[in-house]
Amino acid sequence: MMQFTHTAPPPPPLHPNGHGGLGLGLFLDVGAPRAARPWPGSFPTPASKISLGNLNSTSCMEQLLVHCANAIEANDATLTQQILWVLNNIAPPDGDSNQRLTAAFLCALVARASRTGACKAVTAAVAAAVESAALHVHRFTAVELASFVDLTPWHRFGYTAANAAILEAVEGFPVVHVVELGTTHCMQIPTLIDMLASRSEGPPILRLTVADVAPSAPPPALDMSYDELGAKLINFARSRNMSMDFRVVTTSPADAFTSLVDQLRVQQLVLDGTEALVVNCHMLLHTVPDETAGSVSLAQPVSLRTMLLKSLRTLDPNLVVVVEEDADFTAGDVVGRLRAAFNFLWIPYDAVDTFLPKGSEQRRWYEAEIGWKVENVLAQEGVDRVERQEDRARWDQRMRSAGFRAVAFGEEAAGEVKAMLNEHAAGWGMKREDDDLVLTWKGHNVVFASAWAPS
Repeated sequence: MMQFTHTAPPPPPLHPNGHGGLGLGLFLDVGAPRAARPWPGSFPTPASKISLGNLNSTSCMEQLLVHCANAIEANDATLTQQILWVLNNIAPPDGDSNQRLTAAFLCALVARASRTGACKAVTAAVAAAVESAALHVHRFTAVELASFVDLTPWHRFGYTAANAAILEAVEGFPVVHVVELGTTHCMQIPTLIDMLASRSEGPPILRLTVADVAPSAPPPALDMSYDELGAKLINFARSRNMSMDFRVVTTSPADAFTSLVDQLRVQQLVLDGTEALVVNCHMLLHTVPDETAGSVSLAQPVSLRTMLLKSLRTLDPNLVVVVEEDADFTAGDVVGRLRAAFNFLWIPYDAVDTFLPKGSEQRRWYEAEIGWKVENVLAQEGVDRVERQEDRARWDQRMRSAGFRAVAFGEEAAGEVKAMLNEHAAGWGMKREDDDLVLTWKGHNVVFASAWAPS
């Protein structure tokens, strides 16, 4: 860890600079004489002439963010002010990928301080400065969102792997019921409809039940109602000579989707064995509270996450697909989450340069979603903190404990994923880990897809 080895004079107030900084120094006057405080890092120049360029490495940026988080949690106003000043100058939000990543974390730390009141130095004026500079999450039309998710394999990887597994699991069934627990508003479904409509035995009747988790849903946001979306999907299915039923259930991850599970249980009572049930979980399971958020008291305390998976097992589904980011944001302390998120979320900032030009509207939308995630991980607590990702090994363990067995993806599914990746930049790849498929960026795990059946 970086040591405090040099002393520097307190930073002057900032004015908006040419790098697009937030100008936080304008608002960080704590109203009392500032004692000289040690600064993180070692500087080869005299202490009175600090070169900000020496702090531009990724590791230094991470350490500064860690020191800032610790200062905020300790209610150290002076040290917080000094580190914010440095971060604001070395991490312009329009800089390179590491600078933009750091700028997002800076905004999230300021939001945390202003919301919790942990540091008096961060006033309402600071929060206003961050708010004015923050990227706002875009509300997509269905056409915009379909094009947007096609830009990168981040979601397409899961769509492709899941659809291949679903098609194999429902072979021969005249009725297919898909329960959609996802964050991308059914953007996976048109391709699944095409695949089902092309079955050699003819298209099935498709029943689609969609979990509506607004207003707690993470981005992307859709600028239309689910009723409108359902009508579009039904018309699309009809154009493929397939009958489709669309149903929306308002539910919440905060109670493990209890209302949805209850409705599914009632429907299961009248089935005659001709319907295949598939639960498609795409980037939404991690929003259900884990053990770090507390537990519920049944025969013995269990987390809501465990309760949900066991409830799904009681439905005896033909297949459950789990697609999640291969990361762990469940640390109870903000510094632990900061380190985990910083060492994972560099990936989307690094990858965006391969498919979206600087200054483009879609790039602003893309980076706004990452910024939302960073802020949720660092600034929110309790049920409002929905970005509680767990890594692949932990999800596999949970599924087995809930009574599921892994279903390996076949060569055909792997081949379809590889063909899809060929449409994107060379940095994307795929590998197998146990029975799962894993999306990688420059060799680093990004997203995994796993398939499960009752054991």
